[in-house]
Amino acid sequence: MEAKGKSSTRYSPLITAGVLLGLGFCGLFDGILLHQILQWHHMLSSVRPATTVSDAELNMVWDGLFDATTWLLTLAGVISLWQAGKRDDVPWSSNTFYGSLLLGAGTFNVVEGLIDHQILGIHHVKPGANELAWDIGFLAVGVILAVAGWLLIQAGRVKDEG
Repeated sequence: MEAKGKSSTRYSPLITAGVLLGLGFCGLFDGILLHQILQWHHMLSSVRPATTVSDAELNMVWDGLFDATTWLLTLAGVISLWQAGKRDDVPWSSNTFYGSLLLGAGTFNVVEGLIDHQILGIHHVKPGANELAWDIGFLAVGVILAVAGWLLIQAGRVKDEG
């Protein structure tokens, strides 16, 4: 039983780094693709539609705060990965790292989708016709990414320890 606990501890720095990077990368992808390129929504577009210059400016500020937060998550992931890289007891497993990235990305989608789209209702993935379907699809992609990530992490542990 002790060996299993040690194994979890050894993998945790790599998993932490990957999850933080996954959260940050997915958030940046969301902000760049959905907010800026496609312009489907902004952070507050359901409560303050960008129909006036003032409302557009407010949405841009909140989009910027969102982007800054995801950038900080990415930075924390890079720092965590750097620290993990200096440790001799952390096994470098591609499955574990890529799984952690997917787990972080999926977690981002699920948390952001539940809080911003469903609970607070401050924006939807694609407002208008079928907005609930887009929101549910966003959540489903998040769950799929998170489950795939978790499975990859488990496969990495089995492969590295077996």
